Amino acid sequence: MRGAMDLKLLNIGFGNSVVANRIIAIVSPSSAPMKRLKEDARQANKLIDATMGRKTRAIIITDSNHVILSGLQAETIAQRFSTDGASKETSGK
Repeated sequence: MRGAMDLKLLNIGFGNSVVANRIIAIVSPSSAPMKRLKEDARQANKLIDATMGRKTRAIIITDSNHVILSGLQAETIAQRFSTDGASKETSGK
């Protein structure tokens, strides 16, 4: 069983965070397949809009098949994911 110390949050903008180790992909929303993915998730009640009313600039896909929309660029989120902010443990190590 995972403890609270294993929880790593990734800031996806505007005060919103996602559990980092649940993320499968961070993609750009501009292609037709991504637009279909977004619509399919909406119909399945698996879409989470974290854009705070701004334009969708990244789509985050989780291991639970949830699709999360973010107002930050995919590159920005990916950089945050790969830096110490997302990879260090919450215990301060």
